[in-house]
Amino acid sequence: MNSPIILWFRRDLRLSDQAAVAAAAAEGPVIPVYILDDETPKHRKMGGASRWWLHHSLKSLDQHLRDKGSRLILRQGNAATILADIAHKAGAQQIHALHHYEPWWLNAEKHLRESLADGVELILHDGNYLLPPGAVTTGGGDPYKIYTPFWKSVRERMPPAEPTPVPQKIDTPDQWPVSDSLDDWNLLPTKPDWATGFTKAWTPGEEGARANVDAFIDKATRYDEGRNLPSAELVSRLSPHLHFGEVSPAYVWHRVTGRGRQVETYLKEIVWRDYAQNVIWQFPQYGGESYREKFRDFPWRDMNDAKVAKDFEAWCHGKTGYPIVDAGMRELWATGWMHNRVRMIAASFLIKHLLIDWRKGEQWFWDTLVDADFASNSVNWQWVSGTGVDSNMFVRIMAPLTQSEKFNAGDYIRKWVPELSDVSDPYIHDPEEHGAKPASYRSKIIGHKDARARALDAYAVVK
Repeated sequence: MNSPIILWFRRDLRLSDQAAVAAAAAEGPVIPVYILDDETPKHRKMGGASRWWLHHSLKSLDQHLRDKGSRLILRQGNAATILADIAHKAGAQQIHALHHYEPWWLNAEKHLRESLADGVELILHDGNYLLPPGAVTTGGGDPYKIYTPFWKSVRERMPPAEPTPVPQKIDTPDQWPVSDSLDDWNLLPTKPDWATGFTKAWTPGEEGARANVDAFIDKATRYDEGRNLPSAELVSRLSPHLHFGEVSPAYVWHRVTGRGRQVETYLKEIVWRDYAQNVIWQFPQYGGESYREKFRDFPWRDMNDAKVAKDFEAWCHGKTGYPIVDAGMRELWATGWMHNRVRMIAASFLIKHLLIDWRKGEQWFWDTLVDADFASNSVNWQWVSGTGVDSNMFVRIMAPLTQSEKFNAGDYIRKWVPELSDVSDPYIHDPEEHGAKPASYRSKIIGHKDARARALDAYAVVK
């Protein structure tokens, strides 16, 4: 039998439309491997919500492999070191994987190539994005920094190639490497079990991803409206499935475009995901440093101050006195996800109402989102804060009470803030102002006008 081929999974946990899977299966017997690597990303190891998702996604992937007569080998530690060791002991000549562009994975790929014995290849394929970073460039040949021309350039090169099916056969090696037990990784919470709501809200894995695509198709033509309406269930909820690679963006693109031109707004969101990868590919420090230099000296409030720390805690746990913000933060804690419009409102509130460094919010989302993606999370937070390469202006300060009413968030608030379940429209958006605030719901931690004035004063320092 031919020497085995190692198939390295990371954020690409699917068998269909997966170029590395297809290439490995075509070459000979395959050893599929996933490595839980908390060493390589250092301060960017996965947060708690992502680990919950990972557990269930790996379980699903292993079952799909077993349905093909194969299995998933699990290891924990430095990915490059472990893969080189497996390749040496198995006599493998090739390692197939999909490209990843987070700075730590680029470093791991470099380290792996240096660690492999002579004649052993690391072969990387495209497939996690519509196009690889740098595939579209400006007239001068430079990568795009601004989204709109990036979108137009990508759109001209669409549609992507048709998705490929699962290989009919995945041959197995004569001998399997030793594998960890998934349960021994302790990815799931114990006591208290904060993920009970996750189980009700999500079905991780390739089957769950495709079911979510099917569910979205029928309402995709209303996405342009629905992405702004928290009380309406008109968004795709595909972000965690795309992040973990349980479904390819090409598959989503082809399914959605079948609904006609009305889905263009959603297609722009898929391309935004590519855009975010292009940004971190160009600027690897984007997740920890403001792109615009003047903001690097911005006078954020000091987190060592007890009042500031208390304000941050109130934001984290949905106790700000602003119903739309509190609803979003409680939805996040309960389900690991938050509606798109509410994410912007909640992020803006932390940055501009509370004047707390955007990186504190980004870190909270990193730990609590099931779709916590380095590129998207970093780019979105810097967009809201006005610090990014292509971002909203800092002086555009969202008015959460107005936003709540404009986008009919009443039912959404009543669902996630039970203290306000008996408050009717239009008072639900600002019950304190209308004298309808129950005693059980806290007062605003800061007034909107005072917060706006403070934010503009702080901006004047760096302007």
